[in-house]
Amino acid sequence: MDLDDIATRLGVPLDDVDRVHRLAGDLPSAPLPAKADAPAILARLAVQPDDVAEIMAGWPDPDSPLWTPELRWLLDRSIALVRADLGGYDWLPPGPELPRDRGPAWRHLYVYAYLALVDVVLAYHRDHGIAEAVSWATLADLGRNLAVDRRMNREGWPVMQAWLTLHARGGLYELGRLQHQRGEDAIGLHIPEAGPLNPEAITASLDEAREFFPRHFPDERYTAFSCGSWLLDPQLQEYLPADSNIVRFQQRFELEPYEEPEGLDADVEVRRFVFRSLTTPLDQLPRRTVLERAVADHLMAGRHWYWRRGRFDL
Repeated sequence: MDLDDIATRLGVPLDDVDRVHRLAGDLPSAPLPAKADAPAILARLAVQPDDVAEIMAGWPDPDSPLWTPELRWLLDRSIALVRADLGGYDWLPPGPELPRDRGPAWRHLYVYAYLALVDVVLAYHRDHGIAEAVSWATLADLGRNLAVDRRMNREGWPVMQAWLTLHARGGLYELGRLQHQRGEDAIGLHIPEAGPLNPEAITASLDEAREFFPRHFPDERYTAFSCGSWLLDPQLQEYLPADSNIVRFQQRFELEPYEEPEGLDADVEVRRFVFRSLTTPLDQLPRRTVLERAVADHLMAGRHWYWRRGRFDL
């Protein structure tokens, strides 16, 4: 198909379509699981019933009228794009942001790409001796993120579609309370929505990672844990008790000098993670917890939050 025509039909910039074409080229894609097997797989991926129903309703059957040639092209090439970077651990958008109000095929195209890559990444895990329990715990972040997106009235997915390519390439592993991302010299820490940041649970997760990476990736040498997050903003200490889980988490890190992250607004990210809403007016944000009150009051006062990076020795 002509790339200009694909971009026009998808309603996305030509540069985005050209990027997919350039990175995927003629590289091999991967098939989706059989439709009959999909509900069981989605259950293992912790996908909630409402999302399962939508995904199944939009399934890319060969004769489905929902799946136009340009959508089928994008699905196939997005799978190939991600598969080509199997083992990678950098941020990798799988394709352009689509207008998600056009139905389940449009809304969940990158979910279908993820499903096609499950067997690919499971084989990669097996090749590295990774336990099946770790594999499925890691990949089940799909269901968690779909549930968040639903709670956010579909505001959450554009970030999540790129985030989930880390899981689909073997670049990230959920070990207890934290997710751990492979990197150059440091293991990147991410904090899933899975309850409080209990210090004992954090320590256990770090200890598990200290054993996991030398065992399964012996050629990689890590000297530190690192994290980039609004959770490391020292301004939180103005509002939270000194013995709060967040402050105790901060105290593990030595902060790097502040640099404004390109293309990332910490105020937006705080609202995304604390309130799961990007559009609720400030004066209508809930104030049920100390953290919610801190974030809302800080923004109402005209102040800003900052995305900080820190690290500590492995």
